[in-house]
Amino acid sequence: MAKFRKVPETLQLPNPSDLSSTPSASASSGTFDALSAPRSRGRLLKVLGMWFGISAAVGNTIAAGIVRAPGDIAQWLPNIYLFFGVWVVGGLYALSGASSMAELGAAIPRSGGQYNFSRRALGEYAGFIVGWSDWLSTCGTAAAVAIVIGEYSGELVRPLAGHVNLIAVVIIIGFFILQWRGIKWGKGTQLVTAAMKFAFLIVVAACLVFGHGKAAASASAAPNPSLPSGWPLALAVVLALQAVFYSIDGWDGIIYFGEEVRNPGRDVPRAIFGSVATIMGIYLLINAAVLYVLPMSQIAGNNFVLGTAAEKIFGPYGDTIIRAIMVISLLSCLNANQLFCSRTLYAMSCDGLFFRSFTRVNAGGTPVLSLLLSTIVGVLFVLGSFEIVIAMLSFFFVANYTLSYWSLFALRKKEPQMDRPYRAWGYPWTTGIALLASALFLIASIAPDLKTAFTTGRVWPPSPAMLALLILLLSYPMFRLLQWVTHRQT
Repeated sequence: MAKFRKVPETLQLPNPSDLSSTPSASASSGTFDALSAPRSRGRLLKVLGMWFGISAAVGNTIAAGIVRAPGDIAQWLPNIYLFFGVWVVGGLYALSGASSMAELGAAIPRSGGQYNFSRRALGEYAGFIVGWSDWLSTCGTAAAVAIVIGEYSGELVRPLAGHVNLIAVVIIIGFFILQWRGIKWGKGTQLVTAAMKFAFLIVVAACLVFGHGKAAASASAAPNPSLPSGWPLALAVVLALQAVFYSIDGWDGIIYFGEEVRNPGRDVPRAIFGSVATIMGIYLLINAAVLYVLPMSQIAGNNFVLGTAAEKIFGPYGDTIIRAIMVISLLSCLNANQLFCSRTLYAMSCDGLFFRSFTRVNAGGTPVLSLLLSTIVGVLFVLGSFEIVIAMLSFFFVANYTLSYWSLFALRKKEPQMDRPYRAWGYPWTTGIALLASALFLIASIAPDLKTAFTTGRVWPPSPAMLALLILLLSYPMFRLLQWVTHRQT
C-alpha cells in the first residue's frame, strides 16, 4: 500500500506573478511555462483543502445524471442484476483510476485538470486535445445544468414556468458575478451546496424504511420489459455504461485546483479517494432504494425516477421534495463547472495554447478573462443548440481519462526522478486496467457506426461518439493556428 509523504505547509510552488517574465526552457520552443507566464495583477490563492476537493467532486457529480440515468439504463437493461451491475462496474472503473489520478495530481499540482498531465507527458498537441475537449464539454455541461434548473424552477414556482432559457442565463451570470469576487466565494458556495446534497440520503432512508412491498405490489400491475440478446444486448450494455460514466464523472474535481490547494501532496489523493467513495456510496444507495420501491416496469424510460419513488413514500409531495433537492444539487454542480472551465482555459493560456491575456488573475484569485469567456460560451450553449455536445460528453470524458492513464506510464518512464508525494497503489496493474477499460469503452462506442458503415455503406449522420472522434481528429488545424497566433505575441 502506498503511503503519503507529508509536504511541509511552508513548501509551496513559486507563484507566476512573483517570478521574472524571462522565458523558461519551454518558452524557447514557442510555448510558455506556467511558472514564467506574467500576470497583470493578482495570483491564484493557496486557500483550498481536502474538504473543498470532495465538495467540488460531489457537487459536480451528483446532479441531473442520477435522475435520468436509472430510467434509461432500466429501459436498455430491464434486469435487476444487469441494472445494478453496470453501476458497480462504473464504481470499479473509477476506483481503478483513482490512485493513478491521485499520483498525477499530487506530482503536478497545477490548476487546470487533466490537461496538465497530458501536456507534460505526451506533448503540446495531446495537451491541447484534452484541454479543449474538457473546456468545451464543461461549458456545455454548465449550460445543460442551468437549463434543467430552469425547468425544475418552473415546476416549483408556477410564475417561472415557460422562462427556462431566461432563468438559465440569469443563473449562469449570477455565478459568474459570485466567482468574479474571488475563490473564497466560490469555495464557500461549493461547501454549503454540496453538504445539502446529503438530503438525498434522507429520501433513501425513507424508501428503505417505508417502501417494503411497494415494488412487488406495483409489479403485478405491469410486466417488466423484455431483455434483449445477442448484439442488441451488447449495444445496450455500452449505452448503459455511457450513462453511468457520464453520471459518475467528476470524482477527480480537486485536480482542477492544484495550484490553489494548500498541501497538494497530501490533500489531492485524500480528496480523490474520498470523492470516489462518497459518490459511489450515494449512487448505489439511491439505486438500491429505487429498486426497493419501484418495479423495473416503472423505472424503465422514466426520466424522473426519484420523483416517482418519492411519491410512493411521501404521497403527492414527493415530486416537489425531489425537485427542490435537485435545484440545490444542480446549483452546486453549476458552481463547480464554472470553476473548472475557467481553470482549464487559464492553464492553457499560461502554456501559450491560448491568448496570454487570459492568464490575468484578480486580487480574489479568479482568472477573470477565462471565467468571462467560459460564461459567454455557456450562455451561447443555452441560447443555441448544445444537445449534440452533451451527447458527446461521455466520449470526451473517457478519451481524456485514457490519455491521463497513458500519461502516468509515460511520466514513470520519462521522468523517473520526479517528486511523487503519492505513488499509485497497484501500479502498473491498476493503471493498466483503467487504461484498458477506457480504450475498450472508446472502441465499443464507435463500433456500431463502423458495423453500419461496413454492412450498409451509410456513414452519415454519425453517432455522437463518432462525431466526437471526428472533432478530435480535426482539432490539429486549430492547434496550429493558436500556436501561430500566440507565438506572434512574444
